[in-house]
Amino acid sequence: MAPLEPWEKVFVTREAFLATSHGQMACTYCHGGQQSPDMETAHAGLVADPSSKGETCATCHGDQSKHFEKSLHVSLSGYWDTLNARSTPENHKDLETMFGNHCSSCHTSCGDCHISQPGSVGGGFISGHVVSKTPSMTRNCTACHGSRVGNEYLGKNEEIPGDVHFRQGRMNCVSCHSGAEMHNSEAVCTQCHDTSGAAFQVTNRYSGAQSPSCESCHETVGKQGDPVTQHVLHGDKLACQVCHSVSYMSCDGCHVAISEKTGNPFFKTERSYMNFFIGRNPLQNYHRPYEYVVLRHVPISPTSYQYYGENLLPNFDALLTWAYATPHNIQRKTPQNASCNACHGNPNIFLTADKVSPEELQANQPVIVPEVPPAIGAP
Repeated sequence: MAPLEPWEKVFVTREAFLATSHGQMACTYCHGGQQSPDMETAHAGLVADPSSKGETCATCHGDQSKHFEKSLHVSLSGYWDTLNARSTPENHKDLETMFGNHCSSCHTSCGDCHISQPGSVGGGFISGHVVSKTPSMTRNCTACHGSRVGNEYLGKNEEIPGDVHFRQGRMNCVSCHSGAEMHNSEAVCTQCHDTSGAAFQVTNRYSGAQSPSCESCHETVGKQGDPVTQHVLHGDKLACQVCHSVSYMSCDGCHVAISEKTGNPFFKTERSYMNFFIGRNPLQNYHRPYEYVVLRHVPISPTSYQYYGENLLPNFDALLTWAYATPHNIQRKTPQNASCNACHGNPNIFLTADKVSPEELQANQPVIVPEVPPAIGAP
């Protein structure tokens, strides 16, 4: 994504902005400072990003801001969920320094979705300070979720078509991911659980029920009367992506450091590549009963954070490196659903031990397929 020009970052479109509800309020209502013709006086105490803590927006948007601190976009608890599992308490201080330099830029505020591009991609107003109710799919959503989700969904990976929901349905991110879900990461859980207790915590995007699930729209799939025999036969044995996803990106070994030339933090992955692997389901539960799911390699290695200290991930094998995945590249027809034996008896698409790095074999035992399902008709 090309960065915005300097004048785009600060320009307020007077007519468009003043015509909105926010344009009827004094600048100081959100930004602080003082009303004065003198620039230095006017900017004394100025709050550049009044939405960064959610308090300013909560003045008018109480329902949307009520769960601000628990939102995964704000808390980034998914990161700490994995860091804590792979590390130890005594390493927490060094990891906090690392996290502040490299990971916290993914933290989002209300403004990062509704007013400007996220700071991690250069910032800048999208529409002259006009607050948009619906985020821009390309300037907000995939500005952060771009290298995997965005490229998959929009068909930017070479020779891989975009997701059928985008190509044929022209659906954008909020068609499936509602505002209620974005503002409250516990929303899907409150349908069945009391989330008010201190012990209840949504730690990652796969906590709780699938939201959305494919069945949210495809209600008749796998049920009586479904004309597709494979849907009925496989039922809850396969996640939908096993048959309807195509190649997606995996990454190996991200490493972080501070540049000796510029003094700026940077990160670098060892390699990125397209693949498609079916493995055993590591999250098998009531909401995800599948025996097989698709897996994606996550960019982590035992030495990812060695710039900040030795052996910061002593429990590296506590978590998978081939993780449960939900690629955003769904197709009706795929290579693996072309025929029964395009999948059955095909060792190329199953994550077997020979496809896993020797140093990662122990960590990935829960998902490695010990024996490829035999071909249909084989003795």
